[in-house]
Amino acid sequence: MAIILGVDPGSRITGYGIIRAQGRHIEYIDSGCIRVGEKPMAERLQTIFHSLATLIGEYRPEEFAIEQVFMARNPDSALKLGQARGAAIVSAANSGLPVHEYSARQVKQAVVGKGGADKSQVQHMVQVLLSLSRTPQADAADALAIALCHAHMNQSVTRLAAGGKVRSGRVRQQ
Repeated sequence: MAIILGVDPGSRITGYGIIRAQGRHIEYIDSGCIRVGEKPMAERLQTIFHSLATLIGEYRPEEFAIEQVFMARNPDSALKLGQARGAAIVSAANSGLPVHEYSARQVKQAVVGKGGADKSQVQHMVQVLLSLSRTPQADAADALAIALCHAHMNQSVTRLAAGGKVRSGRVRQQ
């Protein structure tokens, strides 16, 4: 059984999602947003770092998953996103958590079934997969989707390590 903290980094809003995964059973624990507003960048990064450290201390995840940086049209936005990612990764690393990174396409593929899914499709599938009573906020849903992607990847790796063989997208026991 693993508790996974998924993070969707942002320089103004960082989403987080926490799930417990045991085999194919996945349970929702918590999710939300770290809102940093219009503070100077150094204060925003500090807030992201400390907020995630607090969540890690409270929930004691064994795994940390985060979205990789994508190249934005605006280089300044990409740099700020990279800095927010860095603050989140250092918070996890300081707690001794292994850090796993996934592209937006991988996350959407794992949760929705297609890499080009839009935000509303991700929100809907996260709600369905975790049996949530309402649709999570977009940044929290993205973070939960990252955690779900990691859980699915762990499950696949575990099956392969147990002697399974991949053929036509399925794992078969030998």
